[in-house]
Amino acid sequence: MEKILELKTIEPASLLGVGDAHLKLIEEALPATLVVRGEVIKISGDKTIVEQVHEILHEMMTTLGSKGSLSSRDVQKLITLVQSANGHAGTTPVPPDHVIHYGRKGAIVPKTTGQVRYADLVMKNDIVFSVGPAGTGKTFLAVAFAVAALESHEADRIILCRPAVEAGESLGFLPGDLKEKVDPYLAPLYDALSYMLPQNKMRTLLENKTIEVVPLAYMRGRTLDNAFMILDEAQNAAVMQMKMFLTRLGNGSRAIVTGDVTQIDLKKRTDSGLVQVVQILQNVEGIGFVTLDEADVVRHPLVRKIILAYDGHQQNKKK
Repeated sequence: MEKILELKTIEPASLLGVGDAHLKLIEEALPATLVVRGEVIKISGDKTIVEQVHEILHEMMTTLGSKGSLSSRDVQKLITLVQSANGHAGTTPVPPDHVIHYGRKGAIVPKTTGQVRYADLVMKNDIVFSVGPAGTGKTFLAVAFAVAALESHEADRIILCRPAVEAGESLGFLPGDLKEKVDPYLAPLYDALSYMLPQNKMRTLLENKTIEVVPLAYMRGRTLDNAFMILDEAQNAAVMQMKMFLTRLGNGSRAIVTGDVTQIDLKKRTDSGLVQVVQILQNVEGIGFVTLDEADVVRHPLVRKIILAYDGHQQNKKK
């Protein structure tokens, strides 16, 4: 059996050690052959052994992400750990439940019941709408899914976009060139990427357009094959902009749309494409909807209290 692991989001030298010393430790412990070509590792051998080696490499990536470094002792401990966990002959190791991506700071997993539902829907549908308040991980998990798809060759590129909507200010009146005008709107997407990718790797992927971060308006006229598309802050997308984004989906592509319907910056709530799309596409096969709430907030504990306080204030105003 052969298995391929691509290190698109990991610095190979940090993972493999000087002169591939870490890989040699694995080959000494397990009867597998590991061949490195640039950023690709090919694992060959018996199926059970190949799965164990693959698991060891993922654990090495997690350790490297969480500690920022990886020693030979770390690798030896991980080899022992995986071998112990798979001590029964003929068993195949099972990866941790719901691991979305092994980022540079460790494994990224859903942390709440709502996030688990979100992850399950992404696994089963080509388009998923995730709606909920700030701090519920809508954007972060979407970017994690996209990076994981890129790393596993399920997608050739990632397209991240947001509507450039801000009360009282238009792009034309902001200083600087186009990138300087739109980058402030796209900062949360860059933040999520930088959590998962080393800076030099992220810079390369952005420069060669493997990852594009663009305003929603610049999606018009494109058809995107084998891409993972994310529309963030979708509550500020107009009805026709939402339709335009969804119809960019090409062969082999997937999309996640995130938004918070309590924070619409458009003139009227009914102008929001996110509000309308829930009514139009709710029963279309292949499209999933998940609603997150204050119970899914994973930021500072005060964020949940703030959301509840604002919700209570709004309810009192309606009475």
